[in-house]
Amino acid sequence: MDVQLLGGAREIGRSAICIDDTLVLDFGMDSGNPPAFPVGDVNPEAVAVSHGHLDHVGSIPTLLSGDSRPSIHWTPPTYDLTMVLARDTLKLHGGSYDCPFTEAELARVAEVSETHGYREPFEAAGYEITFFDAGHVPGSAHVLVDDGDTRLLYTGDFHTDEQRLLAGTTARPEADAVLCESTYSDVTRPPREQIEREFAESLRTTVWEGGTVVVPAFGIGRTQEVLCLCEEYDLECYVDGMGKRVTELFLRDENRDFLRDPDLLRRAKGNARFVNGRDGQRRRIAEQNTVIVTTSGMLHGGPAMTYVPAIRSHPTNKIAMTGYQVEGTPGRDLLETGSAELDGRVMRVSAQVEQYDFSAHADRDGVRSFLESYTDTPILVNHGDRCEAFAEELRADGYDATAPELGERIAV
Repeated sequence: MDVQLLGGAREIGRSAICIDDTLVLDFGMDSGNPPAFPVGDVNPEAVAVSHGHLDHVGSIPTLLSGDSRPSIHWTPPTYDLTMVLARDTLKLHGGSYDCPFTEAELARVAEVSETHGYREPFEAAGYEITFFDAGHVPGSAHVLVDDGDTRLLYTGDFHTDEQRLLAGTTARPEADAVLCESTYSDVTRPPREQIEREFAESLRTTVWEGGTVVVPAFGIGRTQEVLCLCEEYDLECYVDGMGKRVTELFLRDENRDFLRDPDLLRRAKGNARFVNGRDGQRRRIAEQNTVIVTTSGMLHGGPAMTYVPAIRSHPTNKIAMTGYQVEGTPGRDLLETGSAELDGRVMRVSAQVEQYDFSAHADRDGVRSFLESYTDTPILVNHGDRCEAFAEELRADGYDATAPELGERIAV
């Protein structure tokens, strides 16, 4: 089996893997400035998708240009999330370099889409493919590719600990080679329960003291996690931005079975007040003693551009970041300097700023525990900013581990 990384090699973003020039696994984009897309010129017979995050699905419609019509295989939530993200990309950037596809190409996605559940093998491009629950976001999957001689396990992004939305991955299918993500291979987190408790207590204290809390959160997964925590800890909250649509999407009949506890998310939705943003609603909400969960997670834009400036001047208020802040983003600047460029203006923030690690990726201990099932299996390390270093650490512990370069072909 010939494996070529067209993206996600020694980097995070634009994940894309090509198998024998006929099967593609993921086809994402790096939404930085400028954006980056998978390298090479591919025309696959089929595509299998691990999960619905932009860095794994953002370029998929481009595979349907011209006469190309590869079948696309994913779980129902991943299909729905991909369509939400693609429509959002078209709305914001259609016709520019930041959007690599057209409306016509996006319309073709539904025509070639085939959805599958976990542990239900299917045929595509001459391979037997099976999805296994990866515990990352609803519908996320490890992808096992079997050509009859070799079984390649592509982990996609995964988590080994329980979240409110999902249980951690327990799947360890037999494989002859493993292509493994390494996003947090150098991070060890406190127990999830401790992070959740500290987060909820901080929010409750701020509201009791008369403050307002803005929780910038990624629309897919993170927003719903925070809403579930607010429900569990009896915290009143509002929700704004893409997370509203995604919450509704996860509660559709075809997607509910991909949640750990659909009733919890249903109760969390009932506990939250959905914001429509009309008639100055956001500014009025920002004056209340409440919790506001909103995009964007790194303060790039979205409704947070109203809420954060509105609460920034009072030290009783709080901004509680819930995810990693990439270097150069307003969220990172705010954490490091106490000021950030928000909606075109550099603003000093007097409100308290805190960060909580609610990542849906396995940390170092989680990745190592996953790989304990593959001590005698070649490991290809990808999706990380220290892939080479992690591969070297694995080799020191007796693994056959390498970190392929972008565009490199590997025989497994």
